[in-house]
Amino acid sequence: MNILSIQSHVAYGHVGNAAAVFPLQRIGVEVWPIHTVQFSNHTGYGEWRGRAFDGGLIRELVAGIEQRGGLDQCDGVLSGYLGAADIGEAILDAVATVKRANPAALYCCDPVIGDVGRGVFVRDGIPEFMRDQAAPTADIVTPNQFELDYLIGRPGRTLAQVGDAVKALHERGPRVVLVTSLHTAETPADAIDLLASEGGRRLRLRTPRLELNINGAGDAIAALFFAHYLRSRDIGQALARAASALFGVLAKTAEMGARELQLVAAQQELVEPRRMFEVEELGT
Repeated sequence: MNILSIQSHVAYGHVGNAAAVFPLQRIGVEVWPIHTVQFSNHTGYGEWRGRAFDGGLIRELVAGIEQRGGLDQCDGVLSGYLGAADIGEAILDAVATVKRANPAALYCCDPVIGDVGRGVFVRDGIPEFMRDQAAPTADIVTPNQFELDYLIGRPGRTLAQVGDAVKALHERGPRVVLVTSLHTAETPADAIDLLASEGGRRLRLRTPRLELNINGAGDAIAALFFAHYLRSRDIGQALARAASALFGVLAKTAEMGARELQLVAAQQELVEPRRMFEVEELGT
């Protein structure tokens, strides 16, 4: 399996491609990473060095892969943090180019906009691009709860409200929706939920809440869910395997008291999670 992953990259730590590429490789996926930014570290530290790239570079790199005849072997395109709005147009061009070469390829958009507590943390124009262009184009979208609220334009505080928001998002185009970092009125204080939806089937998976202050978990689970879905074409299998693997990594990270995802130290969790969580059928 081959995935073209277009998102941010950091030299230190694990967010964007630095959180997606190794987990995908560890489970046997060939990854072609294109970086939208190259930073020293995650911006959440408050200080960083590096630069954002432009749409022209993205197009140039995709054209180079196309010249090698690789795009007809591309099973999917994954996008995440953009860095600048013009990169979004280049990503959609890349998706269209890949789908011309391989009509069976899927596009998974992780609509990185913001998070609860931090609000919107991307540059002007990116949230609107995610809402109006990227999400409707995608086959799969993986928003966190804050991003789902933004994409639909209303808050989802109960499970029923989140279900209505997911249905509204489906109606805009994506056939598969994964909502991460979900905490509704029905979620216990010591737990966190994920919700996956496709074709009227809606599933919830619940894990214990771990006290962590890290970045990159959303990037990692979007990549893992996408890969497992491409393999199984089943949201239940994809959700269970991706969430269980990420929980194992997060548990190791908490055990070590680390600020960054411990992907290398916990790499076996990516392949064989010690604790497999079950999905719960919610119905339509």
